[in-house]
Amino acid sequence: MGWLVDHTWEAWLIAAIALGCLELISLDMIFIMLAGGALVGTVTALFGLPGILQVVLALITAVGLLAVIRPGVLRSLHAGPELRTGTQALIGARGTVLRELSGHESGRVKIGGEEWTALSYDEDETIPPGEVVDIVQIKGATAYVLRVPRLEE
Repeated sequence: MGWLVDHTWEAWLIAAIALGCLELISLDMIFIMLAGGALVGTVTALFGLPGILQVVLALITAVGLLAVIRPGVLRSLHAGPELRTGTQALIGARGTVLRELSGHESGRVKIGGEEWTALSYDEDETIPPGEVVDIVQIKGATAYVLRVPRLEE
């Protein structure tokens, strides 16, 4: 027990390293949060604070990390990319106008190798054949598109 009293910060650091190693095995994000508490214990011991205060601050930190940080980290780790299928996968894609279209008169657009009936998303705009468009919305079998502006050379 004498070594522990004389080398408190080293004991906290060993505990933090051991908890970090356990986290590598478990991957539950629990031991790493406890290691964070142990690191706070290390810092407080280096400043020479009393042992009971070291333990209290380490516990508060560990519980805070577990309650506040861990849920967000787990949510980020377990959330995969958004999977868009069907017509939703076409939103944001580019297409080429095959037959003139407007907001009131449907035309044809080629999107990813398929032909679609299309209307202009902007009701006042007429889009001629050959223009590149962005797919903004799909309702039923009709794609609503906006013209991609061309840069003047």
